[in-house]
Amino acid sequence: MSMSLGAQLYTVREFTKTPEGIEKTLRRIKQMGFKTIQISAFGPVDPKLLADWIHELDLYVCVTHNPFDRLKNDLPALIAEHRLMGCDTIGLGAMPGEYRSSGEEGFLQFIKDIAPIAHAIHEEGLQFAYHNHNFEFARFGDHTGMDLLYEATNPEEFHFILDTYWLQMGGVNPPDYIRRATGRMKVCHFKDFAVDGFTPRFAEVGEGNLDLGACYRACKEAGVKDIVIEQDVCPGDPFDSLAISFKNLKQLAAKEEA
Repeated sequence: MSMSLGAQLYTVREFTKTPEGIEKTLRRIKQMGFKTIQISAFGPVDPKLLADWIHELDLYVCVTHNPFDRLKNDLPALIAEHRLMGCDTIGLGAMPGEYRSSGEEGFLQFIKDIAPIAHAIHEEGLQFAYHNHNFEFARFGDHTGMDLLYEATNPEEFHFILDTYWLQMGGVNPPDYIRRATGRMKVCHFKDFAVDGFTPRFAEVGEGNLDLGACYRACKEAGVKDIVIEQDVCPGDPFDSLAISFKNLKQLAAKEEA
């Protein structure tokens, strides 16, 4: 069975700051052919209204990104909102700055602080998942922060949303880390990596230098169910970038599934 291909709506965050903008964006995304989405960086919106739009458009919310403060202080409401949307995975986009700015001790403290939250989510029949950037690959002696996230967390309760661009920026081989997350990752972010002179930049899927075919095959091996397109910075209209990425990703998937 092939994986679903979707859109991480952080890409179009400038259009999702108001309820009106959110509704228009969801309808536009559906018209583009997307059925799977990730919700991230939405402005204030009534959860019931948002769930109604999602169900009306028959969209599947594979995962979300949420502020750490809500995970820590508003978890019952957050869980209820996910149930309304039919989303089973509650994601965190990055550990807060106070953890990552204090070296290995900060990583260990984050692991200690997130553990009861991830456990509570798991007890409610949902899943916690963590999205990486490149700072997790800071080295502490013979291991990295990412090693700690893999090895010092509960595999059943702490899952991953790995990001191909940020894995590359972390100086590692993306397929290796995708395979390392086997059984611990439902959603993977596909984001391409291009170079202008000495400067790396975000690129539409298939328009950069990453071997996303190898990443796709690693996702299949790791049991990933959903691949979502994300582009932090787009050269023009982010909807145009999403369309280019979607076209290229569908071609890549068709080739790999043939």
